[in-house]
Amino acid sequence: MADEKPDEPVETGAEMDYEEHHRTYNLFLEVSKYSSLVVIAILIAMAFGFFTAAGFISSTILFILICAVGVWLLR
Repeated sequence: MADEKPDEPVETGAEMDYEEHHRTYNLFLEVSKYSSLVVIAILIAMAFGFFTAAGFISSTILFILICAVGVWLLR
């Protein structure tokens, strides 16, 4: 059987790549931030389209406008 036990303590583990950790975490934050913006913009545009007489085209324009302003503000 493959019963290989480490010679050193398990707590020390392998050498950590902190730069890769920071890049991955920053990517996760960016994806979370912009996906939250899109979800909020969809909800506002749906409420605008369903509860007013504006219609589909106006709510689509509102969605695009909210996304554009949100990207500009989140940078």
